[in-house]
This record gives sequence, structure tokens and C-alpha cells, in this order.
Amino acid sequence: MAAAAGATRRGCGGGAVHQQRQGKGLVRHQKHPQGETIFVERPVVSSQFLWNALYNYRACDHCLRALETAEENAQRLLGKSSLVLPHPEQCSIRKDLHQQCPRCQCDDDQCRPDHSYGSCLCLPPAFHCCVSSDLPISSLFESYRNMHYPPETSSIMLMARMVATVKQAKDKEWWIKAFSQFCSKTANEEEEIVHKLLGDKFKGQLELLRVLFTEALYDEYLSRWFTPEGFRSLFALVGTNGQGIGTSSLSQWVHACDALDLPMLQREELDAFIDQLYKDIEKESGEFLNCEGSGLYVLQSCCNHSCIPNAETSFPENNFLLHLTALEDIEAGEEICISYLDCCQRERSRHSRNKILRENYLFTCSCPKCLAQADDADVTSDEEEEGEGETDDAELEDEMTDV
Repeated sequence: MAAAAGATRRGCGGGAVHQQRQGKGLVRHQKHPQGETIFVERPVVSSQFLWNALYNYRACDHCLRALETAEENAQRLLGKSSLVLPHPEQCSIRKDLHQQCPRCQCDDDQCRPDHSYGSCLCLPPAFHCCVSSDLPISSLFESYRNMHYPPETSSIMLMARMVATVKQAKDKEWWIKAFSQFCSKTANEEEEIVHKLLGDKFKGQLELLRVLFTEALYDEYLSRWFTPEGFRSLFALVGTNGQGIGTSSLSQWVHACDALDLPMLQREELDAFIDQLYKDIEKESGEFLNCEGSGLYVLQSCCNHSCIPNAETSFPENNFLLHLTALEDIEAGEEICISYLDCCQRERSRHSRNKILRENYLFTCSCPKCLAQADDADVTSDEEEEGEGETDDAELEDEMTDV
């Protein structure tokens, strides 16, 4: 496929990028040495996980920007309102800039110009909004919540925000084109594989969600998104392209403190304070310290998979800005590949890796590592074989949480 002209989007840094859509592929014009940031990108749409409300996370529901100071964040997680953090000037949260949205309590003026959904998307109380729970949109989210067990995801919320974005946009076609850049097929006919959450097992649940989705958000201009096939395509879009996001004002403060130029004794005291703080917080609140959610990133979604990637995505600023960084020297014209698998999954057998990729991303990998292992026996890894013996019907019914 011929490469399309590189798009320049606000929030993206670096030189020009060649993008290949629908078969994807991301190619840089220039060389990138190992460790260099290739680009920085903000999400087109994003949303918190539903269960964040249970932990009273104070973050913007539109972009996951932290709304509580680092000190407030630490006080809440530690359950100690008297805690005082040193170097408060290293906290980047400016509460004097926050403004209460007319419909909710989770927005701020830095976010609203880009992520306001207005009357198109009134959210239920679980998302910190002051609207009636009998609205159609509330029924949609409540039904989705009841189909899941923690950790829940924000798939249905991302779909709703896609609709809301187009409905109130002045240039609707531009946004439809932007969303169409994400791969949204529900099956790979050549491979004869279907996304694991779009098969007959979940047909009844998906149809119920589609009906509620239509009642809450239907728009004639987007009628194709509300058909059974169109809804399945949206579901596949967020399932295969959704990128996890975690934000924390406390983590941002820690990174800022790490960069301080301090005398050795002060540095040791500050490091010891931070180490103890995290130990105390983990003891009090457990491992879930960030506000977590999911988002759609245009450029990042163009990156193909490799089991030996030359780049990786990260969130070094502990906010919604995604950084793509070179893991090795990348030559001009070389394709940039990331891994859709985590580190442990990449160490599994070729058969195990491709089982995961087929079920979740609808393709069989042909990266250099997989080609080199093509003659290996089609056996699963030891870790997967151990887990297979524990699978039961109830666990299979919970697989929709993987979206």
C-alpha cells in the first residue's frame, strides 16, 4: 500500500511521518537513535474506567487530567489529611484554573476547548455528573456495568464520545474521517478469525448494548454506526485500538522532585521520604494508585506489531500524553513497530503469541521472530498450559472485560 502524506496534528512533535491506513504502517523520514522520542500525541477521545468513581479519583473525565494536587492525592491515598509534602512548588496542578462544568464537576478550562461534549453526552452520577439516573445514557452505562466484573473498561464510553464528538462538530466529515483511520474490521476473512468478543457467545449482550446505544445517542447522520454491523465495527475499533492511560498528580510531583538539583543530604532525605510514602500508601490503598482509563491515539494506532519491536509507547509525564520512543536505532524509511503484547507474553511460544494476537487483533504475526520460529511445534507455553486447566464457564463469560 502506498504511504499517505504525513498528518500534522496538534500535540505531535518531531519530523514528518508517513502513515499507511487500513493495513497501517508508520514510517519516519529521518533517523532516530535509541532512546529518542519519535513523537508525542494526545488522544482523540478518552475516558476513565467505570470503577474509578469507587476510589474517589479527582480527575477530568474528558482527558483524565488530575484535578487534585499532589498533596491532596497523597492525603487521600494514605487516608491522612494532615500529610504535608515538601517542595509543593513542584506540583503542576493549578486549582485556581479549574472551572465547574455546567453539567458536571470534572472539567477544567485547559481541557474544555478540546473535549467538551455539551448536551450530546450527559453522564450518569458514576462519572461525577449531576444528571438524572433515568436518562437513556445512564441506562446504557448501567447495563454495560452489569455485564462486567472489575476491572471494568471504558469501551462503551469511548464509543459514546465518538458519536458525541461528531454530532456537535461543525466539520462532521473531518471527524468521521479521523475515526475511520482506526482499523475497525470485526473479522479477518483471509485468516478466517473473528474477534473473541464479537462471536455468538456475546451476541445477546451486544444487541442489548446496541439498542440502548441507539436510544441514547442515535443520529441520522451516523446511522451506519447504529446498525448491527456498524455497532460491531465500533466495538472492534475500541477493542483493538484502545490504549490504557494512567494519570497521577503525585507521580508528576515525584518526577519533578527527582529533577531537582539538591545537596546530597537533602537529596537523600527527600528520596527516603518518597520511598516511605509509597510504602505507606501501598499498605493503605493497595496497588491502584492512578486514575486509569483508555483512549484512542491516531498515530500510535498506525504502528504495526512486532514481537521484537523497535519502539515502545509510554506515559513518562503521568498524564494523557503518549510518547513513542525508539528502543534501538531506527533508520530513515524503516517501519516503526511496537508490541501489542506485554513483556511476559512476548516470551511465550510463537503459537501462544499468535493465539493472543488472533483473538484480540485479528491477525497472525509474521515478524522476523515469528518467521524464524515458523518450524517450531504448535504448542502453547508452560504458563498458558497451567492457566488452561483453571478456565471454567464463568471465567469465559467474563472475557468481555478484555475489551
